[in-house]
Amino acid sequence: MSTPQRNLPPGEDTLREPRARVVQCVAPPPLGVRPEDRGTILPPVANKPHVLIAYCDRCRWSPRASWTQTELFLTFPPPLIGSITLQPLNTPETGGQFRVWIDMGVNRWQLVWDRKTEGGFPELKVLKQRIRNIVQPDMGLGHSDVKGKAAAEGEDSKAEAGGKAE
Repeated sequence: MSTPQRNLPPGEDTLREPRARVVQCVAPPPLGVRPEDRGTILPPVANKPHVLIAYCDRCRWSPRASWTQTELFLTFPPPLIGSITLQPLNTPETGGQFRVWIDMGVNRWQLVWDRKTEGGFPELKVLKQRIRNIVQPDMGLGHSDVKGKAAAEGEDSKAEAGGKAE
């Protein structure tokens, strides 16, 4: 069997692949954007406050980090927390790490939780209280919040009632 002959430019031998043609492609505009508005689309801006959850990927803590992210978004919807980033870490130096950071603006990062110094993973109630104390200290967290504004008001009403509230 013989292979079909290709028309090769002068100087090309049959052992080399033919040169690739350069084709310019124009991507379609995103949904809902008119082609004439394509040049006015700006990249997203990081909203503040910004939470970063840095975790050891080698320890397979991605589900825990994702669950923590979801719970924080449910408790602190935008604009209370502008964005939450998951950052998997995969180096020997970061082994066993699970840290929650918050940036209130201008790269003023504050460590909210560190698994190694705190002795374990955060209980979500405690983590939410710490973030609440930074983001919006007067916000109540509902039934699980014993140190929030709602609990403090409840204590005041018990004292005014003269003891136990029924």
